[in-house]
Amino acid sequence: MSTLGEHGGPTSDGASASTHMRSHGNKSHHHSDHDGHNHGISANADARYLAIALSLIVAFLIAEAITAVISGSLALLADSGHMLTDAVALGASLWAARLAARSPVGVWTFGFKRAEILSAAGNGITLLIVSALVAFEAIRRLIHPVAVGGLTVVAVALVGIAVNLIATWVLAKANRSNLNVEGSFQHIVTDLYGFIATVIAGVVLLVTGFERADAMASLFVVALMLKASWGLLKASGRILLEAAPEDVDLGDVRTHLLETDHVSDIHDLHAWTVTSDLPALSAHVVVEDSCFTDGHVPQILDQIQTCVAGHFDVAHSTFQLEPAGHLDHEEGTH
Repeated sequence: MSTLGEHGGPTSDGASASTHMRSHGNKSHHHSDHDGHNHGISANADARYLAIALSLIVAFLIAEAITAVISGSLALLADSGHMLTDAVALGASLWAARLAARSPVGVWTFGFKRAEILSAAGNGITLLIVSALVAFEAIRRLIHPVAVGGLTVVAVALVGIAVNLIATWVLAKANRSNLNVEGSFQHIVTDLYGFIATVIAGVVLLVTGFERADAMASLFVVALMLKASWGLLKASGRILLEAAPEDVDLGDVRTHLLETDHVSDIHDLHAWTVTSDLPALSAHVVVEDSCFTDGHVPQILDQIQTCVAGHFDVAHSTFQLEPAGHLDHEEGTH
């Protein structure tokens, strides 16, 4: 019995008939909108946008931290703490983006692409930790208000809005379908809303003298942090635990594959995400015995890879094509 090699050519090793091929390597596929999941933004461009945003945030962070200490504003201190996590997150994202751009080598068969997901998870965790610290201090100040310089708060927060608007605009041009970039973007957007809340709190403080406004604005920032953290941890957790991509319904995949002529069964069907924009799928495909003698197996492979690339936007697929009797020799199938 023959085994189809990497490009569908026959070899003879006595093993079951199988094929392991990435669909974007198949010349019969012409899915220009899907292959490689090219969104028109290079990894180098993403790194450049991250570096620009990082420079803006670090410069403002230093100025804001000094002002927060002088003015005694918790809202500004909360924002500067969040800005610190922004800086760390952007630095980690930049490092992860450069790691992910490295070519596969040795045991790292996918390169370091998963580093982007680890960075996104780290962003979610830092948001969670900082939100807990700020919430604790905000509640304490709600109970025991502290005098805050309202004019200073408003002035610094307005500058913060301008800086974060620029950083948001820069990162919006990057590939936000990349979870690593999205994690940094969420940090910046949360800060932007936080500064808006701080301006409102400062105005209220100036007009009414209501000192608790500063702590209340801090709690608003905490709520934004928690929302962003949950989104990042949920998305990165799905990838790290190798759940099927949200837009890939395995039931639909199975149905589509079974509609292929000469395909009688599908088992060991798996779908997962290596990193953002790189979903992968594998399955054992049972075909009629005659396909192995009349040389029809390569055509079936073309059809099923075209199916998953075209219908489900999965460009990295691996299929083992086998006769019905081969299932008796496999363990742990499902």
